Amino acid sequence: MSKGTESADFVIIGSGSAGSAMAYRLSEAGASVIVIEYGGSDAGPLIQMPAALSYPMNMPRYDWGFVSEPEPHLNGRRLVCPRGKVIGGSSSINGMVYVRGHALDYDHWEETGASGWAFADVLPYFRRMESWHSGGHGGDPEWRGSDGPLHVTRGPRSNPLFAAFVEAGKQAGYPVTGDYNGRQQEGFGPMEQTVWNGRRWSAANAYLRPALKRGNCTLVRGLATRVMFEDRRAVGVEIDLGGTRRVIRANREVVIAASTINSPKLLMLSGIGPQMQLREHGIEVLADRPGVGANLHDHLEIYIQMAASQPITLFKHWNLFGKGRIGLQWLLTRSGLGASNQFESAAFIRSRAGVQYPDIQYHFLPIAVRYDGQAAAEGHGFQVHVGPMRSKSRGSVTLRSNDPADSPVIRFNYMSHPDDWEDFRSCIRLTREIFAQPAFAPYIRHEIQPGSALQSDEDLDAFLIDNVESAYHPCGTCRMGRADDPDAVVDPEGRVIGVQGLRVADSSIFPRITNGNLNAPSIMVGEKMSDHLLERAPLPRANDEPWINPDWEISQR
Repeated sequence: MSKGTESADFVIIGSGSAGSAMAYRLSEAGASVIVIEYGGSDAGPLIQMPAALSYPMNMPRYDWGFVSEPEPHLNGRRLVCPRGKVIGGSSSINGMVYVRGHALDYDHWEETGASGWAFADVLPYFRRMESWHSGGHGGDPEWRGSDGPLHVTRGPRSNPLFAAFVEAGKQAGYPVTGDYNGRQQEGFGPMEQTVWNGRRWSAANAYLRPALKRGNCTLVRGLATRVMFEDRRAVGVEIDLGGTRRVIRANREVVIAASTINSPKLLMLSGIGPQMQLREHGIEVLADRPGVGANLHDHLEIYIQMAASQPITLFKHWNLFGKGRIGLQWLLTRSGLGASNQFESAAFIRSRAGVQYPDIQYHFLPIAVRYDGQAAAEGHGFQVHVGPMRSKSRGSVTLRSNDPADSPVIRFNYMSHPDDWEDFRSCIRLTREIFAQPAFAPYIRHEIQPGSALQSDEDLDAFLIDNVESAYHPCGTCRMGRADDPDAVVDPEGRVIGVQGLRVADSSIFPRITNGNLNAPSIMVGEKMSDHLLERAPLPRANDEPWINPDWEISQR
């Protein structure tokens, strides 16, 4: 590498959802940018073909391979926590589901100290980042963006099960929504995906590649080991490249965008975190911030699976010949079943009266299969992934040692709050009621999982202990809040409290998890934070009024 690229105005650690968006916006504004990424190329069909999504998140080549410590409330199970170790970060290995989150999620952020992050503040950034395509399926065009780097599309929804799911929701008395990313999240309707022209439209494809075509943005391969400081100001990043250490200098600021798992780890390795823990590992304390690594939370989900009475599910392709044919069609034409993530219908509902906005999410899938690609033994079937949106359980990310090559200690503490059990039982019972509607009568043979024999609270709890899975939405470990909040890690402009010249911008800064999948909010954080880095006035606030169910206080639907 030439000497001229050893320093830049901004050094960003991580090429994921937020990091790529910042690289694009900062370089677009004329600033020089170096992006540090440990992972390799995202080329090849396993990442770029949407239907192949279960492969990259299970491959050490693309995934950091994080695993939780034994979870005390789940019989000591260790749950996997895939994070992208590749260009584009987790946006290159995720399920490509696009959900902005609910308006009230962001209003809550502001109420808890993240001023300037209310829904009215963030909606303009969601619009700026999107190129939205309804595919003729309705929606709320005035709520959406039309010329951003991130293409958002809808699947063809040609399998009759996608329509049956929405119709069953309607028959059960729930609202229907034409656009859960528009005015009304609550209800049943089409699901959106970050897929464009049949390809995964990751942050790498949307933001990083165009940025790297500019002369002022460079990608450097290496493992970031710590942030370098002079006095209390961040001046660069030390990286390890196969045993040799070198420093990439930042003329203006260093930005950590390394994920909810790696961002707090890097802060702690750099001397920013709970002082007792840092001292325990022989790390000199630069800033005592007890909130670093705390507030870890996630979405858990359960798969409710039904055996199908007709051979209309994707199971007919679930063999070497079928997969080969889908792959070949995709390679030649970027079309067919390979061009969708197959999550094409969705729902957001409220679990009970008195809940102001949805707290349960559904992904519907026309095959009974697990994320690791294991199909149900029953053959033809379909499933929903369902789970509560706002668990009160909190965990932590802590250092295993002071060696940057060691993975951190991840304790989610899943299901540690009693409300989580009640919420999950509601999820199962409400789902069974939806599947019992007339719309599904032509398609259902019987319930595979949990199985209709399991009805009591005790039976359902035992099933949950063995079967809940992470939805892979970890967040919150570098929480954003007021600068005088002792548990906050960054202020509302992403500045790490207690030092200068260092920011964090990724899902780790979320004060509380948003409704749905976290890729869209993470990109939005990168978009908004780039304006703070450039010291620009934020985009003007939006006045759009989101829909809240007028009967939420007295009715569940």
